[in-house]
Formats: sequence, C-alpha cells, structure tokens
Amino acid sequence: MSTGFTGAERNWQARLGKLRDVVRQELVARQLAAELPPPPVRIIDLGCGQGTQALRLARRGYEVTGVDASQDLLARFERDLAAEPTEVRARVRVERDLIENLAERSGVPPALAVLCHGVLMYLADPDPVLRAIARLTAPGGMASLLVRNGDALAMRAGLRAEWAACAKAFGSLGYVNRIGVTARAHRRADLTARLARHGLEVTAWYGVRVFTDTARGDAELPADIEALLGCEERAGRTDPYRQVAALLHLIARRRG
Repeated sequence: MSTGFTGAERNWQARLGKLRDVVRQELVARQLAAELPPPPVRIIDLGCGQGTQALRLARRGYEVTGVDASQDLLARFERDLAAEPTEVRARVRVERDLIENLAERSGVPPALAVLCHGVLMYLADPDPVLRAIARLTAPGGMASLLVRNGDALAMRAGLRAEWAACAKAFGSLGYVNRIGVTARAHRRADLTARLARHGLEVTAWYGVRVFTDTARGDAELPADIEALLGCEERAGRTDPYRQVAALLHLIARRRG
C-alpha cells in the first residue's frame, strides 16, 4: 500500500521534532482549538502519519481515529500511543488504509471533525480525497485541511536568493519539497471552489509558517521558541502576513 509520499518517509521522520515541524504542528493545534467543538466528539484524522495531532486531541478528551497508508509511520504512532495513560489510549483507534477506501467502507460513520493535513500536496488529482472528506464529515461538522500555499510559492526560493527557482514558481503549482518529493501547491480560491462542489463551505483560514519556512530542515528549537510561536500564531491569523505563509490551513463546514 503506497502513496506519492511513500518514498520519502525516512526523510520526513528525520525532521520530526525540529523547528519547522514544531512550528507546523503547534500552529495547527492552536488553530484547531479555536474551531473544534469541545470534547468529547469523534474526529477522523486522514493521513495521520506519526499521529502528532491525533495524540494531542486524544489527550484533550476527543475520540480519534487515525488513518494512514504507511506501515512505518503507524508503527511509530502506536509506539507513542503505548506510552500514553490508559484513558488516552482508550480514545484512539489506528487503521492502515487509503483515504478513499475508508470513505467507501460500510459501517464507518461520519465524524463531527475530519482532519486532512499534508496529504493533498502528494496527489495528482485531489478530488477523490476531497470527496472522501465530504462523505466522512457529518452534517454540521467541519473539515480541516493543510496544504502548500500556491499563492506564495515563490516566497521560499526568493527569500533564499534562488532566483531561477523563484521565477519558475510564479507560473507553476508544482515544486520539489524539502524531503525530495515532487509535490503540488493549491491556491486558496481554487481549493475553496473545489470544496464547495463537495458540499463543504470554507468558513475560516489561517497561515502556517510565515517566518520560519526558510529554516534548515535540521534546525533545532531556539531558546525563545515560545516568543517565536506567539509571533507565528499572530501572523497566521492576520493579513497580509497569512497570505504569504508557506502553508494554508482551511476550515470548511458541511451544512447541517
């Protein structure tokens, strides 16, 4: 069972816990906290990977089903889960499957919140997964999507003075990411329209990694990490800064 992400899993895991990963995970968690209904409600995390967000949510009292195609990442998730208190472990279910398959299976009830973070960038056609997200989102529920920002694709290369790559990025949504995979960015207006066609209305959006996207992949956390996160959080909800963030975090709701 493989996806466009499969060949780069080792590179991905090597960067977990480093600055860029911590900023991403912490900002998404804070933004989700402002949008989710209070626990206990059921959440499905599609493409959950190593389970960073799923474990955070389970600790807060949510019931979480994590779904991913990667055996290695799910094994890491389950090792971390085993170290959690009994009450946290009881709130988590881990499944290995493709997102599209889960939505087609009978007996999988929709959830009040569906997460899909860092998945669409590895798909040539996002619509099958968007369709699955819509099917798995209960009426009145919300979907949370994290994608590469196609409206600011030239920013990283430009800030690093990589002018050939910068010039190319203005006219393309394709790029090679930090873990060596050819991926695809999404423009907010286009993704908003695609979600609407699947019955999901974007009601909020945030930027993620406004100031730290050019950091080295192996950069460690600075001593002033809390001040850094505070500035990133404010920029992620404030124009014009969020418009040039590396990642877009969209909140879409299904009509009740």
